[in-house]
Order: sequence, then structure tokens, then C-alpha cells
Amino acid sequence: MKPTFDSIYMELAEKLALRSHCTRAQVGAVLTKDTRIISIGYNGPPQGTHNCDEDFHEEGGCPRDSKGSCSLALHAEQNAILYASKNGASIEGSTIYVTLSPCISCARIIYSMKIKRVIYLNSYAAYKGLASDEGVDFLRKFGVDVVAYKDIL
Repeated sequence: MKPTFDSIYMELAEKLALRSHCTRAQVGAVLTKDTRIISIGYNGPPQGTHNCDEDFHEEGGCPRDSKGSCSLALHAEQNAILYASKNGASIEGSTIYVTLSPCISCARIIYSMKIKRVIYLNSYAAYKGLASDEGVDFLRKFGVDVVAYKDIL
């Protein structure tokens, strides 16, 4: 039986997450359009700056910001979107596959870039101990199709 594109792209997002240098969470993303990959990303500091698992090993990771999140990292979705944009790829109408549902900041970027569909593997709210997935709620409120990967299997 042939694998679906959803399973192929989510499996790739999971593999990409393993490239992350983050010591706390490893997240991968695959940005697609018309069954083609237009960009990939994983979380971590901007290229050419730091690698948290190497440069902040003794400290248990990079410094925290005021909300307790990584102060140096870009999220996987941000990296995928930035790379696609930097290279002139058409992002509008695309689908993004992520191993962790988008946080509210990433959700605003996803919406602003006119990405039409988000498929996520795990819940950001569950990971962070939050009452709800703010990013998912935001995207759904404004018409973006957001689906938990387990719901499409």
C-alpha cells in the first residue's frame, strides 16, 4: 500500500526534529504545496549563532526569556517559512506539517503568510501545560484548516 503524502511529510517532520540542537524540545516542520515540498525547518537559534546543546550544555540549554521560553531559538515553522520566503517560494495556499502544534506567535505568522492548512502531531498546550492550544484556536477562528495528525489516519 502506498503511503499518503500526509504520512510522508509528517514522518519527514519527525526526522527533521532530530536535527534540532535544542535541549528541551525538538520540533520539525515541512512546508508543502501541491504535493511538493517547498521548505523544511526545525527549531533552534538562527544559523551561524549558537547551538544550545553545545554552547550551553553546562547550563542545561540556552537562556530563558521572560516567559520561560528559549531566548535564542526560532521555531520550526518560522525557520521553514523564512527559508521559503528568502528563496522566493510561493507560500500562499500551502500546507505546513509540524510535530508540535503552533504557538500563538507562529500561528500569527502562519495566518499572515496565508498558509491554508496546518497538520500537527503533538499538542503545544499539553507540552507546556496550558489550558488550550492558543495557536490552534487562533488559526481555526480565522479560517485556517488545522488538523491533528491522528485525526487523519
